[in-house]
Amino acid sequence: MERHGQHHQDQHQDDQDYQDYSDVKTYLSWFAAGRPFHKKDRTFYITVILIVMLVELILFLFSQYAFMMVVVALAFLTVVLYMVPPKDFHYRISSEGIKIEDHFYIWSELYDFYFKMIDGTDTLIVRTEGLPGEIKITLGKISRDHARRVLMQFLPFREYMKPTFVEKSADWLSRNFPLDKS
Repeated sequence: MERHGQHHQDQHQDDQDYQDYSDVKTYLSWFAAGRPFHKKDRTFYITVILIVMLVELILFLFSQYAFMMVVVALAFLTVVLYMVPPKDFHYRISSEGIKIEDHFYIWSELYDFYFKMIDGTDTLIVRTEGLPGEIKITLGKISRDHARRVLMQFLPFREYMKPTFVEKSADWLSRNFPLDKS
């Protein structure tokens, strides 16, 4: 008898633990590439290899063997990221926050958002209160206007973000010393 009563009490506890999430609304859901991607041509890879060889020679002359390994590792990472296309991620914007694959960000963790073209890909950038600082979401077939209308219910929109010193420097370098033809 006690065993039956215990089972009934456990079932009642399970009913209390269960919550109804029917009030969570999905406003926008789509699949798109996991990161901005633009396939590079042969010139890019040859230029990267030549720059790495020059830096390696300079580091070798100064006996900086540990830095030589770091430069090789970074060059390898760069080449792999530009050669391997990203897989498609599932993005979802709901009344509770933004979900990217299995990572969920609630609205109180997010600060504001803006749009930017990165490597020819329309990208939504959501700034966060703490780490990671920014979430870059490729829009795929979703229009900027549609995403903006949905997100403005929860976050402030920045029409213009002043480029940082690093972004200005990178733009100047890419304009004046392009690594590929495009």
